[in-house]
Amino acid sequence: MNRFSETPAAGAGDGGCNRTPFRNSIKKEAMATEAAVMAGQMASQTSKLVRREEVAEGTMAFHFEKPSGFKFKAGQFADVTLIHPPETDAEGNTRTFSIASPPFENELVFTTRMRDTAFKRSLQKVPLATEVKIGSAAGSFTLHKNRGKPAVFLAGGIGITPFLSIVRQAHHDRLPHNLYLFYSNRRPEDAPFLETLQNLEKTNPNFHLICTMTEMSKSKKEWKGEVVVIDQDMLSRHLATLRGPIYYSAGPPAMVAGMRAMLVSAGVDEDDIRTEDFAGY
Repeated sequence: MNRFSETPAAGAGDGGCNRTPFRNSIKKEAMATEAAVMAGQMASQTSKLVRREEVAEGTMAFHFEKPSGFKFKAGQFADVTLIHPPETDAEGNTRTFSIASPPFENELVFTTRMRDTAFKRSLQKVPLATEVKIGSAAGSFTLHKNRGKPAVFLAGGIGITPFLSIVRQAHHDRLPHNLYLFYSNRRPEDAPFLETLQNLEKTNPNFHLICTMTEMSKSKKEWKGEVVVIDQDMLSRHLATLRGPIYYSAGPPAMVAGMRAMLVSAGVDEDDIRTEDFAGY
C-alpha cells in the first residue's frame, strides 16, 4: 500500500492508492467518489494542538486532543487539516499521517520530518490550542490476529510511526505475539523515539529491537549496535527462520521496495509481506 505521509491527501480513505474502474459507468464512479468525499468530511472531528516536541533532528511530534468517540487501530492513519493556517500553498491544507500514539492513550500524535512547506511551517508556529480537523482513521497496516506467527517490522526513518503505535498497544494489551523490530537510520540523532523503544524492550520480553545506524561516521554519538543496511544476513542472525513470520515494512518507497525484493528472494511468501510507503519527504 502506498501512503503519502508528507504530501497532500489523495482522497477519502484511499491513502493515495490507484483505483481502476471496470464496468462502472463514469457517472456512477463520479457519484461514488463524491459520496466518499462527503462521508470523509462528515467524519472529520475538531481537535486542538496540545504540545509539540522535537523527537529527532529535523523531526517533530505534534500532540492533539483525541476527539470524543475517535476510534482507531494501532498502525492506522488519518488526515489532518489546518482550518485557518497563517499561510498556504498549492499543496493545500491537508496531510495524511500515521498515528504514532497507541489507541489506549488519550491523545493523538502525528510525527513528521520538517520540510520547508507552508503546511509544516504553519503547524510549527501556530499557538497551542489551535483547532484542526482530524479525519476518520483508515488503513489495514495493523497487527495480524494469529498469535502463533511472529511479526517482523522493518522500519526506515519516519516509517517507525505505525510500528511505535503497534508495539506500545501490544505491550499494553499483553499480547503474546513475538515482535521483532528492525529499525534503520543514518545516525542515532536521526532516529525518532529510539529511547522509547529501547525502554520498551527492557519491559516486554516478547519485543525484540534491532537498530542499525548506517552513517555513523557523521554522528557525534557512541553506537554499539548494527551499522549496515537491513539485509537477509541481518534477519538471519536475529530470527530463528525467515519463513513463517508476517513481515511489515514502512519507510521511503525505495527502502520498502528493497525490503520486499529481499524477502521474496529469501523465499518468503508474498502473502506474508505487508508494506506502506512514506513518500514525499
